[in-house]
Amino acid sequence: MKVTLFSSKPYWVKWFNDLNKFSFEINYVIGACDMKSVNEAKGSEAVCCFVNDDLSKEVIETLHSNGTRVILMRCAGFNKVDLEAANKLGIPVLRVPAYSPNAVSEYALSLIMALNRKTHKAHDRVRDGNFEINGMEGFNMVNKVYGIVGTGNIGEQLCRVLKLGFGAKVIAYDIIENKAVTDIGIEYVKNLDEIWKQCDVISLHTPLTPQTKYMVNTQTIEKMKDGVMIINVSRGALVNAGDAIVGLKSGKISALGMDVYENETDYFYQDHNGSIIKDDNLSLLISYPNVMITSHQAWYTKEAISCICGTSLQNFADFRSQQIKKSNLVNNPVSSQPSQ
Repeated sequence: MKVTLFSSKPYWVKWFNDLNKFSFEINYVIGACDMKSVNEAKGSEAVCCFVNDDLSKEVIETLHSNGTRVILMRCAGFNKVDLEAANKLGIPVLRVPAYSPNAVSEYALSLIMALNRKTHKAHDRVRDGNFEINGMEGFNMVNKVYGIVGTGNIGEQLCRVLKLGFGAKVIAYDIIENKAVTDIGIEYVKNLDEIWKQCDVISLHTPLTPQTKYMVNTQTIEKMKDGVMIINVSRGALVNAGDAIVGLKSGKISALGMDVYENETDYFYQDHNGSIIKDDNLSLLISYPNVMITSHQAWYTKEAISCICGTSLQNFADFRSQQIKKSNLVNNPVSSQPSQ
């Protein structure tokens, strides 16, 4: 009952070891899962992967040849997984669908508030002995209109905080309306253009699909209010970074907060201090005073990581006992039998 865990960090080792009540053997691999590292999982019935691990067709086929029979995603997203390849080989892909909506929604709010009141810049000034407040002007949160794109668990929580906590006007868009959102008096609009046109602050909480990729682009930015603030704590490719840079330069976008980035795989969760950032868009964005980019950490609270690790271990136990929870299964494998 061996699991190989890719993209390991000290916090993953601590929490998986603490919660491993099943006594699974866990092989921790520091590197990401890809064709260079895939053979580290040879002989492992399960692999446990994170958001930026490469689970392409070639990788999955190699995993299967090496004995892997189940893929455990320790996250909600699975856009890096070739589900068709997993289906054909009979490999279930199990995820953690809802680990802590509060953690991510609260982080989105923290980006809004920091960009508005410039607390990050104020902190740096004071540390340098500069107590000048010129340039630190913000706005009252209650006076703005907020657009929430995607009202699943995370989007719903942010709606609640903004509407009930701040008393602000909030409108929402989703292909499926959430009754819990309408019950607190939030109106859904019929199309995204209404979000772009009406809102001072737009926060994205939708999965990455062919339909949502680059939903923030030159054309949609042109429809937005002058001075709009955009927040993305969902998936990097929801925002076309190049188009966002143009919007920032023109002043159309007054502030941009992102905990995700389309090409984050080469940078996030790694220390590049002292190195040149070769991604031109990323390098530009982190240099702008009205942009906050963080390293995909919105999920990272004690409660969330405990849930992620516990659920991932339970998913493996459920696979072995052939009692997989349908809510955690993201594909339709032709067969899914544990090793004997």
